[in-house]
Amino acid sequence: MLDVPFDIQSLHKAYAEGLTPAQMIDTCLRRIEAAADPGIFIALLDRDTLFAEAARLGPFDPKTRPLWGIPFAIKDNIDLTGMPTTAGSPSYAFDPERDAFVVALLRKAGAIAIGKTNLDQFATGLVGVRTPYPVPTNTLDPEIVPGGSSSGSAVAVARGIVSFALGTDTAGSGRVPAALNNIVGLKPTLGALSASGMIPACRTLDTISIFALTV
Repeated sequence: MLDVPFDIQSLHKAYAEGLTPAQMIDTCLRRIEAAADPGIFIALLDRDTLFAEAARLGPFDPKTRPLWGIPFAIKDNIDLTGMPTTAGSPSYAFDPERDAFVVALLRKAGAIAIGKTNLDQFATGLVGVRTPYPVPTNTLDPEIVPGGSSSGSAVAVARGIVSFALGTDTAGSGRVPAALNNIVGLKPTLGALSASGMIPACRTLDTISIFALTV
């Protein structure tokens, strides 16, 4: 497994020095395996699909694609084509016809979606344990909750599996799990990011949020 920090600047430096997206993907998948935490992701894209996604990027070009080869995860109340959206409820699952608007922009910028992350069901809660799936393990102390509702997204970033992740935030769902896992969590101003393709907990207060390793 390559010992490459997954913040955007470090990854782009590694790409400029010869790292390939295939090596990054293999490292990402090995980090998931090493985490041994089935609660982080509800679903993962398979290796061949990820390789195909990387191949479409062409040569390293961070000017045209500022997120070229950067891995990210998506809270599973936000749509990604090719994967069901469950909002943490298997009986609710549906296959979206298109990516959420924000996801489409990120992929156009060169980011590579790795999979869909766990959450408090229907993004209702701040603890991260209200899920029919296994509960993600807090990265700092397994005795405390991971925080919610965007629990899987926060843990995926905190463990260095992805460079950043999308969550949602109504009243802390994108900030509480970030704080409890010692990473950056941002709730953008309402309306700054399109909520198209997101299942909201409260449509008038909810927004897609961002988890990252650094500001």
